[in-house]
Amino acid sequence: MGKIGLIIKREIMAKLRSKAFVVMTFLGPLLFAGFIMIMFYATKADKSEQSILVVDETEFFKDKLSGNDYISFSYTTDKLEKALTDFYKSDKSSILYIPNNLIDGAGGATKIFYKKTPGFAVQTYVKSQIEKIVYEYKLKANNIDPNIIHNAKQSVKLIMEKVNEQGEHAESLSDVASISGFLSGAFMFIFILIYGMMVFRSVMEEKTNRIVEIIISSVKPTQLMLGKILGIAILGIMQFVTMSLLTFGLTTILSMTVMKGVQKDYTKFQKQQEQVMKNGATADLDNLDKMQDKLEAFDALEKLQKLNFFEIGICFLFYFIGGYLFYSSLLAAIGSAVDTEADSQQFMMPIMLPLMAGYLIAVNMMMNPEGNLAMWGSMIPFTSPIVMMARIPNGVPLWQILASLGILYSSFFGTVWLAGKNYRTGILMYGKKTSWREITKWLFYK
Repeated sequence: MGKIGLIIKREIMAKLRSKAFVVMTFLGPLLFAGFIMIMFYATKADKSEQSILVVDETEFFKDKLSGNDYISFSYTTDKLEKALTDFYKSDKSSILYIPNNLIDGAGGATKIFYKKTPGFAVQTYVKSQIEKIVYEYKLKANNIDPNIIHNAKQSVKLIMEKVNEQGEHAESLSDVASISGFLSGAFMFIFILIYGMMVFRSVMEEKTNRIVEIIISSVKPTQLMLGKILGIAILGIMQFVTMSLLTFGLTTILSMTVMKGVQKDYTKFQKQQEQVMKNGATADLDNLDKMQDKLEAFDALEKLQKLNFFEIGICFLFYFIGGYLFYSSLLAAIGSAVDTEADSQQFMMPIMLPLMAGYLIAVNMMMNPEGNLAMWGSMIPFTSPIVMMARIPNGVPLWQILASLGILYSSFFGTVWLAGKNYRTGILMYGKKTSWREITKWLFYK
């Protein structure tokens, strides 16, 4: 183990001296935090104040278009040409033009003239308002009371609750868990690929530079391969822990600053809900803040807080180590068998296909999280690191996690044995293109 320890130390020190590696360790959390900020501001960017001037040739929509907390409507009797002439001098952000043939159903189309492009939410809101008014007009024209139709409609909230073997039940995290699972699986795919390719390139570079000939004069080829795999594994764990701590710190700062308003509204909403439940029918609903437009955000925030991030993080670490060890040994064998990266393409496809299959299963799980495909995909070692991580946020029995990890780590010993037989032969072969037939022969060399 002394020689393997020296190789491990050499691999770690070589990567730590790399500026790219150090920069990525600190840049990764910053990029992740930046992505969260962009997503947060993207949801708010469409809600800038919109003051819309309505030019209504039908004179039917006057005072019927209702605004909201960031859209307001005002009306004018001016013709469209006059309104457009005065538009840039006014404080209005847009002009909504309604032609006189709209109500008649003669193919009339409304138009919005703007200074700055209104967001999709504004366009959708204005369109839905006009359609609602025309719809009610058509009902009345056919002697149908719109109130009857309106009262017949009722929104229903569907709450999912999972029941365990003891009959206990709790609200499912459903959509939030599915998205979190998919992201966990996607990150696992990326991490395994990145660190596995580190092993591949390290082996191939030493072989190309002929440095390996000097190294194996002191250590066995299998010891060299294990040293590289374990060295980069330790490095990956160090980087993963560092990036996790930095990401946690940055997201905590973001939640306390940038998203402070959302947290404050959510806390206020919870207090209002407690007040309504406590007072029942006597609750003064008129004095409560209206937060209907924020209910979906509050629901997502509540489900995020219920996710067991500690369990997800621990499982991610164990599956990353197992998945990396499994695939890095195969990639090390490929690196030892080729002289250039171009020659490795025919051997990379069988490695990449199972990883891609695991990723595709993770995508499929967003629609069917507990199907047979997900179950078996989380047990087969070629796909289990990605698929099981996609399953865990939805809730997985402990025995399945332990069984999956047992199969994964046991499979590593099989792949490292096979890889070692190829590695000790291929690492010293030069000037000859390796084929699958050649690699198969190496497996039977004593």
